[in-house]
Amino acid sequence: MRLLLAISVAALAACAAPPPAAAPTPAARAVPATEPFAEDIARFEAADRTSPRRHGGVLFVGSSSIRLWPALGSDFPGVDVVQRGFGGAELSDVSRYAPRIVLPYRPRLIVLYAGENDLAAGKPAAAVFREYQAFVGLVRRALPETRIAFVAIKPSGSRWSLVNQMREANDLIRQYSATDERLLFVDVFTPMLGPDGKPREELFVGDRLHLNAAGYALWRDLLRPIVRANE
Repeated sequence: MRLLLAISVAALAACAAPPPAAAPTPAARAVPATEPFAEDIARFEAADRTSPRRHGGVLFVGSSSIRLWPALGSDFPGVDVVQRGFGGAELSDVSRYAPRIVLPYRPRLIVLYAGENDLAAGKPAAAVFREYQAFVGLVRRALPETRIAFVAIKPSGSRWSLVNQMREANDLIRQYSATDERLLFVDVFTPMLGPDGKPREELFVGDRLHLNAAGYALWRDLLRPIVRANE
C-alpha cells in the first residue's frame, strides 16, 4: 500500500513539473552585403559564357572612361579587343575583380584607366601609386609577359581642383613604368590641355568629366601604336 502511494505521488509530481526548456534557436546567419559592382561583373561573366574569349587579345579595363568608350572595337580594327570598364571603379576595385575579369583572358596587353575616382574619393597620390603597384604585382604573378599600359589620369574640368594630385600620381606612375619595359605610360594629360594650361573643354561632354567623340579620338590615336605593337 505504501509502495503504491509513493508511485502515485511521484507520477503526480512528474505531471506538474514544467517541461524542459527548449534548445536556443541558432542565430540567423548574417547575409553579406552585395559586393560593389557585382552586377557589372556578373554581366561580364555571363557574356564570356555565351561567347568565350580567345587568349592573347587586348583588354581595356577600368572606370567609366573605358565603359563609355562607344566604338572601342572599331577604333582598333583587326585587334581582338575586350572592353571591361565599370563606372565608378577605383584601382582597388580593378585589382579585386582581376581574377574574374582580367586574368582569365590572358591578354598580351592590358590598357588600364583608373585612379581618377580614387583621387576624387580623397585618396592621396601616393595611395593611388601603391594601388597601381599592387595591380601590377597581381598581374605579374599570373601573367609575367603581359604588358600593362597605364592611361594617365586625365585633366577633367569638373575635378580641376585635384590637378596637383593628378600630376603627382601621374609622375609617380610614369617613373615606375620607366623601370620595366613591360610597363607603359600613356600621357593623355598633356595633350588634353589647351594653350592656357586648362582642360580642353571641346574634348568633354557637358559634365566636364566624361569624354566625347573628340576626346576618344585623341585617346585612340595615342593608344593605336601601342595596341597594334607585336600583333
